[in-house]
Amino acid sequence: MRVKLAYGKTGLQVELDDALDVTVVEPAFVPALPDPAASVRAALASPIGSPPLRDLVRPGTRVGVVFSDITRPAPNPLLLSAVLEVLDGVPGVEIVLFNALGTHRPNTEAELRAMVGDAVFERRRIVQNDAFDPATQVRVGATSRGHETWLNAEFMRCDLKVLTGFIEPHLFAGFSGGGKAVMPGMAGQRTVLGNHDAGMVGHPRAIWGVTRGNPIFEEVREVAGRAGRLFLLNVALNRDKAVTGVFAGDLDAAHAAGCAFVKRSAMVAVPRLFDIVVTTNSGYPLDLNLYQSVKGMRAADPIVRPGGAIVIAARCADGVPEHGLYGRLLRESASPAELLARISAPGFLEQDQWQAQVQALVQLKAGVHVRSDGLTDDEIRGALLLPCRRVEDTIGELLASYGRGASICVMPEGPQTVPYVAS
Repeated sequence: MRVKLAYGKTGLQVELDDALDVTVVEPAFVPALPDPAASVRAALASPIGSPPLRDLVRPGTRVGVVFSDITRPAPNPLLLSAVLEVLDGVPGVEIVLFNALGTHRPNTEAELRAMVGDAVFERRRIVQNDAFDPATQVRVGATSRGHETWLNAEFMRCDLKVLTGFIEPHLFAGFSGGGKAVMPGMAGQRTVLGNHDAGMVGHPRAIWGVTRGNPIFEEVREVAGRAGRLFLLNVALNRDKAVTGVFAGDLDAAHAAGCAFVKRSAMVAVPRLFDIVVTTNSGYPLDLNLYQSVKGMRAADPIVRPGGAIVIAARCADGVPEHGLYGRLLRESASPAELLARISAPGFLEQDQWQAQVQALVQLKAGVHVRSDGLTDDEIRGALLLPCRRVEDTIGELLASYGRGASICVMPEGPQTVPYVAS
């Protein structure tokens, strides 16, 4: 059996013996819209639960247009060109583009040009959110859970905020898109730390595909509501990163419609737990680094048996990475159990602990082997993970331990799939 895994920009072919007990699980394929540009324009003109975008602005309106950073495959040129076409049709509208970095690293000029196009880069003002500079932020109160809320000050000075992005299952926020463009996208570090603390991330409803009762999702929505007047433009994508649906208008109504659309194709039932689960982080740009690739590990967690193994193929061209504390937290711990105990200790709150926490939770259930051309074996071991130089070889070693009859599940698209045991 030959399976192509989503890996980097090119994919990774894996050959498995046809005699093995192998199940391939992937989301239902949704074909691309025949004319995505026309669909986006139509959604802006006839949005869900909101007047058309054109009717929300007048001469003198200051509009902030938020777009996703380099770690997300959002079709920024498509979305931005449609929004700017509408806004440019109203004389005197002031437009600022905001790169929703959250706590990620700033994007380089080359990355920004690739993300938005040369014409937009050269003609428009782009502000990259700096979560680590309090001087760029303004306090907008505290959430109902007591977390301080700080948002980018220039973003808050805009009369209207247009939130662009795409919707996919999210490992602890339920789904991406929607209010996540505001928080963590345009938030200060202290706000992100509160929303992503150990209690929030460890909540049983902070998981793929769940919004109701999910404290992270609900607080994200609460923070977004403090940002003022919002207009959402989100899309759904298939495995080819082609647009399959467009959802524009009211933040709640449009995002709910998009989540329901994505959930129908992403949720996949399996009949049992598996001994071995092979997963990915959906290829470039989602597998840009190991930090992001924890999502692929988490995607496999619901369907691997306790004591089983997860094998993840992630290119990680950007390394661990080293611009946050994720790697340091891993290196300073002797085991996943020690790491989790440290993060769960009262008063502990550090940048990137949420990703380390999720990784530790997965590893307490199953061993995690990492196939990556962007990481050395020492870097993988330093992250408390097991090196894999060739997926087939690692599976062979696991079968020698589990027996040739061991069950194997392959998730070629990783977290684009939300698998669950049917029972």
